[in-house]
Amino acid sequence: MLSVVNNDGTTAHGSSLIDEIVREGARRMPAAALEAEVNAYIAELTDQRDERGRRLVVRNGHHQPRQVTTAAGAIEVKAPRVNDKRVDETTGERKRFSSSILPPWCRKSPKISEVLPLLHLHGLSSGDFVPALEQFLGSSAGLSPATVTRLTRQWQADHTAFMDRDLAEADYVYVWADGIHLNVRLEEAKACVLVGVRADGSKELVSLQDGYRESGESGADLLRDCARRGMRAPVLAVGDGARGFWKALAEVFPASRHQRCWVHKTANVLNALPKSAQPGARKALQDITGAEDKQHAQAAIKTFAQLYGAKFPKAVKKITDDEAELLAFYDFPAEHWIHLRTANPIESTFATVRLRTKVTRGAGSRAAALAMVFKLVESAQARWRSVNAPHLVALVRAGARFDRGQLVEHPATAAA
Repeated sequence: MLSVVNNDGTTAHGSSLIDEIVREGARRMPAAALEAEVNAYIAELTDQRDERGRRLVVRNGHHQPRQVTTAAGAIEVKAPRVNDKRVDETTGERKRFSSSILPPWCRKSPKISEVLPLLHLHGLSSGDFVPALEQFLGSSAGLSPATVTRLTRQWQADHTAFMDRDLAEADYVYVWADGIHLNVRLEEAKACVLVGVRADGSKELVSLQDGYRESGESGADLLRDCARRGMRAPVLAVGDGARGFWKALAEVFPASRHQRCWVHKTANVLNALPKSAQPGARKALQDITGAEDKQHAQAAIKTFAQLYGAKFPKAVKKITDDEAELLAFYDFPAEHWIHLRTANPIESTFATVRLRTKVTRGAGSRAAALAMVFKLVESAQARWRSVNAPHLVALVRAGARFDRGQLVEHPATAAA
């Protein structure tokens, strides 16, 4: 249908013509998809007939239209209805068609649910959601303050259930530990995070808990909690220099190797040098992390010590004292080095979370802030990429040995 457009590109209703076109397309496409889904369901069951030869699964008009809030705005959806007369032999109840595109309870898309914690973390109170989003989405459907409050409670319940789950069946070969700084009103808080790599190479959030104490001690609590829930010792753990975390790792998972994050270590070393010396030192540190194997990296450390040891012994000591933990990643597949030498797999994921929590008006409580971060990470997790050469992760768990990043040996039988 054509609309009268003003000189500024808006319609008589005050909205942009292009927005109206997008929303019209967003309305038509789900309608077509729902029709196709129902048609396929009925076609698959055409042979299901009663004793009189009549089909048991047929079309039955449409449901009442409902407003669904999507990333393209609020659209009206009129889902087709199915009359399914079949009976479940086990329960004796009528079978029902359930759309995978538009479940009966759906009033907003998952993307909108993802936006709500983002806005809340960005300092927007629940009472501001309706006016803030109504103009952008074209409707306030499903975005009332009561809805946001109810979602917050649900997020907290989801986070609690996540932190209570059994980890006995999980097998994380690599883990990264890091922290996220949060603002809770005028108070700063911290969340301790553990992300793991399963034997198939996929990344997964392992734990996310309140880091209310000194970061190292909070990290230690996180490890102990994971061990209590049955988590198996990882082959390698990557983290910053928090002493409490590494002490707890040696206590809880003594067989696990330690890898210090080079991003954190580089920052610590450069802070111990004058600005004039930092560019050259940064290049020398990159020669260590970018070496072709451990032997060349060890040679690069000696070169770094020769260049800066006389004038800046404290900076050099930060490298030489932790040499074994800094070069541990060289004992693993070369394809995995880029993942293991830093905590970047966590840092990049939580960059947007950090940006959205640097505000004066944060979430109203620690529990609410932590729950919202959990939902953000849970959503981001679906977009995480597997590590390079994921097939090699299982070999690492099995005890395979790698020299210069290449497989040279692995046991005939996998580790139990």
